[in-house]
Amino acid sequence: MNAVDAKRSNVKLVIAGLLLGLFMAALDQTIVSTAMTTIIEKIGGFDKFIWVYSAYMIAMVVSTPIFGKLSDMYGRKRFFLAGLILFMVGSILCGTAQNMEQLIIYRAIQGIGGGALMPIVFTIIFDLFPAEKRGKMMGLFGAVFGVSSVFGPVMGGLITDNLSWRWIFYINVPIGILAVLFIAQAYHEQSNPRKQIIDWLGAISLTGFVLTLMFGLELGGSDGWAWDSAKTISLFVAAGVLLIAFLFIERSAKDPIIKLSLFKNKVVTSSMAISVLYGGIMIAAATYIPLFIQGVFHKTATETSSVLTPMMLGVVLSSQVGGRVVSKLRYRDVMVVSALTLLVGTLLLGYVMDQETSRLVITLFMIIVGLGIGVSFSLLNISTLNAVPPQYKGSASSLITFFRTIGSALGITVFGAMQKSAFQSGVKEIPNINPEVASQIKGGQALLNPDIQAKLGLPADLISQLISKLGDSIIFIFQWTIILPVLALIFAILMGRARLEVSKTGGGTHGAPGKPAAEGQQGPQGDGKPAPSFHGG
Repeated sequence: MNAVDAKRSNVKLVIAGLLLGLFMAALDQTIVSTAMTTIIEKIGGFDKFIWVYSAYMIAMVVSTPIFGKLSDMYGRKRFFLAGLILFMVGSILCGTAQNMEQLIIYRAIQGIGGGALMPIVFTIIFDLFPAEKRGKMMGLFGAVFGVSSVFGPVMGGLITDNLSWRWIFYINVPIGILAVLFIAQAYHEQSNPRKQIIDWLGAISLTGFVLTLMFGLELGGSDGWAWDSAKTISLFVAAGVLLIAFLFIERSAKDPIIKLSLFKNKVVTSSMAISVLYGGIMIAAATYIPLFIQGVFHKTATETSSVLTPMMLGVVLSSQVGGRVVSKLRYRDVMVVSALTLLVGTLLLGYVMDQETSRLVITLFMIIVGLGIGVSFSLLNISTLNAVPPQYKGSASSLITFFRTIGSALGITVFGAMQKSAFQSGVKEIPNINPEVASQIKGGQALLNPDIQAKLGLPADLISQLISKLGDSIIFIFQWTIILPVLALIFAILMGRARLEVSKTGGGTHGAPGKPAAEGQQGPQGDGKPAPSFHGG
């Protein structure tokens, strides 16, 4: 692998460049939401606006494992810089978009760049720092996601109101330029002369699998794409076929995109499973808590733009704590506490919260959920990267982002379908409701828009009843989310006794006395044997 040249690298500037790059990518996932209403007013395309988010997410999911593998093969620096430049190019293009179709295409370009930034940041941190400092640094970088979630909506509103919606994209350019300059000048790697082989078949089949799966999840249930329609089913069938093909290709590939034997390690497998589950919980909370507060407390979309701030502050705090305690406790112990905290938070949202609950109490519930989620941002990267051989660290780091995003996509689709079904069932209980009105409002979120309320021409008491049913359907979602932290708790226990072993002499990781190696340092087989030594890749 391409090892970092710590003597020549300016660590402080490298950290600054990585933080800026990660903040830019994370911020872009939250800053756009606040400005979307204005964007639709200016360039139209209301029927397509959801693809502004979907195009970014799909492109990022597709590119993340590929960039992770390429960084293992050819070095982190060139692909991190490539990701920064692609992201900036996409941002500039988004700012110049004249219609929704252009904006969607340009967001996909941004997403490809984001797919390089997210995983490579954490791999560089792992390469750059000894074991005793990694937890603290991972906590710092994990907190970036929470910080961006707090500032993103606020910045989006301020920029849109005082400048132009186009500047929510242009703002990435100065941030990205600084990141490029810092990394280009301060980060140095040792070159690797080994001839590389790119797994093209694996890359193509993986891309096809992700695209068909994500399109199926995004389009399923929409107009003309009923879940039981031939078009929707064919996408999922194609995804299944391509996944099987990908697995067969990876088993025989000389240098696979994803080394399947890594999943024989229980730490790696458990970390990936928890990533999926936490991704689903976080997207459910981030999507439905603002809707609940907007409806129950009669707030506007702008007024609820910062409603997630308490939860995200909990994420920031626990990410920092998780990064610091990981060198003192087993991964299992930290994640068990995390999963139990998250279980308490989801139980409170699903079985204690109702439409009479005060805003202050709901805020407390959100903080508990944030405290449960945040640990994962730092600890899962550490547990995964510490459990794989050196030449697979880029791939392993990319898989954390990959599975978390897949979890988010699955979560928003499954919970969205459940919420819509629960809402429609509730609407049928309203006396003398017009079936045509019920079909128009679908999942009920449109009721929170005053313009749509006026367009429907419904009486105020009926609007109130419908919004009450919307609140009930959201509580119903949180009652089901408790399954996810329960499953996460099981996978946390399955992590076993693995831990980050820190050398007292300050020199990385080592096995515990009297053992071949720490479980956290197992080889890909997860059999308790030490990871093999790799020199020059």
